[in-house]
Amino acid sequence: MTIRNLEALFSPASIALVGASKRAGSVGHIIASNLLGSGFSGQVWLVNPRYDAIRSARCYASVSALPSAPDLAVIATPPATVPGVIADLARHGTRAAIVITAGLGADLRTRMLEAARPTCLRILGPNCIGLILPGLGINASFAHTMPLKGDLAFLSQSGALVTAVIDWAKGRGIGFSKVVSMGEMADVDFGDTLDYLAGDPETRAILLYVEQVTHAAKFMSAARRAARAKPVIVLKSGRHEAGAKAAASHTGALSGSDAVYDAAFRRAGLVRVNDLDGLFEAAEMLSFTPHLAGERLMILTNGGGAGVLAADRLEDYDGKLADLTPSVRSALDAVLPATWSKSNPVDIIGDAGPERYEAAMRVLLDDPASDAILVINCPTALASSEAAAGAILKAVTSAQERGPRKPVLTNWLGDGAATESRRLFSEARIPSFDTPTSAIDGFMQLVRHRRSQDELMRSPPAGPQGVVVDREQARAVIAGALARGQPMLTEFEAKAVLMAYGIPVAETVFCADESAVAAAAGSILKEFRACVVKIHSDDISHKSDVGGVRLGLMSASEAREAARSMAAEIARVRPDARLDGWVVEPMIERPDAHELIIGMSEDATFGPTLLFGAGGTAVEVIKDTAHALPPLDRGLARDLMQQTHIHRLLEGYRNRPAADLDAIADVLVRIGTLVAELPELRELDINPLVADDKGCIALDARMRVADEAASPRQPMAIRPYPVAWEKTVTLPKLGRIHVRPVRPEDEPIYEKFFTRVTQDDMHMRFFTAKPHRAHRFLARLTQIDYAREMAFVALSEPDGELLASARLVADPDYSQGEYAVLVRSDLKGKGLGWMLMQHLIAYARADGLGSLYGEVLTANTTMIDMCRALGFTVEADAEDPLLRRVRLPLKH
Repeated sequence: MTIRNLEALFSPASIALVGASKRAGSVGHIIASNLLGSGFSGQVWLVNPRYDAIRSARCYASVSALPSAPDLAVIATPPATVPGVIADLARHGTRAAIVITAGLGADLRTRMLEAARPTCLRILGPNCIGLILPGLGINASFAHTMPLKGDLAFLSQSGALVTAVIDWAKGRGIGFSKVVSMGEMADVDFGDTLDYLAGDPETRAILLYVEQVTHAAKFMSAARRAARAKPVIVLKSGRHEAGAKAAASHTGALSGSDAVYDAAFRRAGLVRVNDLDGLFEAAEMLSFTPHLAGERLMILTNGGGAGVLAADRLEDYDGKLADLTPSVRSALDAVLPATWSKSNPVDIIGDAGPERYEAAMRVLLDDPASDAILVINCPTALASSEAAAGAILKAVTSAQERGPRKPVLTNWLGDGAATESRRLFSEARIPSFDTPTSAIDGFMQLVRHRRSQDELMRSPPAGPQGVVVDREQARAVIAGALARGQPMLTEFEAKAVLMAYGIPVAETVFCADESAVAAAAGSILKEFRACVVKIHSDDISHKSDVGGVRLGLMSASEAREAARSMAAEIARVRPDARLDGWVVEPMIERPDAHELIIGMSEDATFGPTLLFGAGGTAVEVIKDTAHALPPLDRGLARDLMQQTHIHRLLEGYRNRPAADLDAIADVLVRIGTLVAELPELRELDINPLVADDKGCIALDARMRVADEAASPRQPMAIRPYPVAWEKTVTLPKLGRIHVRPVRPEDEPIYEKFFTRVTQDDMHMRFFTAKPHRAHRFLARLTQIDYAREMAFVALSEPDGELLASARLVADPDYSQGEYAVLVRSDLKGKGLGWMLMQHLIAYARADGLGSLYGEVLTANTTMIDMCRALGFTVEADAEDPLLRRVRLPLKH
């Protein structure tokens, strides 16, 4: 739905509990006690016609009897009563409700939502334990205890995990801004809540326990927005792969819902953990640790074995140990005994006392060649572990006084000997772990979060670069198959679709009889050493499984005989199958080539997904594959490739040259574009795609299609590049201008563009004369989510220089969007701003946006005059006389 009225859920001034009870141990009694005893300063009203008062608080007979409409209602009444209670609350003016009640069947759930819909009353639940807002003193749940106040938000589909996490966090001194039991998510879901929390100043990081995602496109858009603003950590349970076995293609058989969830989380910038320990470690890391600037870890230890365990674990993750530079080694030589390790891990020997720990720590904290430090202490009778902890804290405090704090992690081994040290670290907001391996696990949470931020908002380019795409040819092939009622395209047809999108394929000749096979083979053998003959049948998907492929045929007669014998074999093993003919193609012989698979399948939650990995006939046995959500750019494609083991082979080894990785990535990009533009496509296999240093070529391909009108495909979870909004215009004073949506690769042209914009114009646009033009700033301008943002760039032709840009950012409800426009200073007054604003308005109106608005400096008379001419209303800002507020309604 939207974030509309969620402020009533997360920041209520008044709360009513419908179903309050005096009966000890009942849900209504526990929630009443929690609401009345947690320090909420607002109004709490109890509703139950059977009581006059509960715990000295007045009890009202009905919702209509309340003094006024509560902002938030908590409902703990029998299932059959819930729709009526919601209707009463909606009529009364309540804007949000938490439905604790379980057992609402489909009919009651539908009636509940219908009762809420007219006034957009938002519903959390049903079947949840409630909501806790420690900062407001609100415990609208039947949880057993109130969590500490803090800056972590925890959203969970499991009520039991809510209480477990509260217990764990309280013991560790970790607090929460919001604890939300999501329940069955009939209305308010993860997407809505993430959207709200992305802009919540009280929340620094978000933890999710997910069993399933609803409304995937909304979830992805909200998750990407939230992850850009703060860390989002997710624990996903419930893996369901049984349905994959029924899939017709290799890609379908290799795709499981959990693998797709993993790809979705990665694309959204979320950091995934695999168990509760990982969630807790992430919570501690994110609560205590500053942002990681790099990935180089320095290890300081008094026990060599413990340091080696940590280094081994880091190697398991392909992590990076920091190099020990000559200057740091020299500085450590000056403060450590001659027997120290002289390398990373820095082993300062088992008799190290607090002075040695502090001296080494001071050197490492000032070392620019490392990005984080793991300090390990093994208890000995020679030195106090607690004194060593104090020395580390002293060094960290001293370093903080000199500049930004470098992330520090600690592992004080032992039990009794380490308890007090861990408490000291917790008080100082330094994460502490029980073992070297768990400390490295925690460090890698930081690394994964850093990587996710770097990759978060990449969006694909318009399509295959430098390749002419024949979309109509591809659509005609698919239409032909659907017209004859055949969902599986033949190999010949599938390759024709690939060729239309610029994907290299082996030349394929269809032959209706054995004589044609011989003739085609003779022609091919004039250029190639050998040829391949395959059966052509709509009824047989995997040809090699039934002996329908013959390789290495070196004469026309061999090809004829292969066709004859295959026909006989098919008649024996598949008498039900119709053999339509054969296809003949050259035998592609590349001795150093790798066999790969690239595919697409349709996930029930996230829609089309892509697959890449090791191919060949043993693909299901090897299972070296990775998934991604389309569309892709080359960088995202390379990321997908790097998730597989075969990628290391593709990089080359011994005397085997590296494969053309960019060529493989380009095929993935083109497949992503093909998937986005051909909604009839349901499954795709290219297996094998052979790749070597000379490029890559598809030797076999299969596609399954369906009528999009009769059976719509699941929508793509990420909105693709809107190619339809590209156009070329001619302006009298500037000539031909190409207008298109912004793309991630536009960052360099923005850098040049800003050198041609004056400080005054910068101030008019950004309300500051010198915005910080680092990579992150430029990435925010070029790496956008087309589902809720749009930016058009005007480029000169033919050199592609950026002349102007206009953008809008919509709110999560998509009811309104804020616009901005910036024209190169030396090109003002030539019609660029007017043209871009008209294009932006047309897009916003076509996309269903409610209105455009903006804040314009009063001194920016040019923009104010243009807004009036375009139909905007212009009003003075009530709080700032230097601003004007402009608005353009888009819906009539």
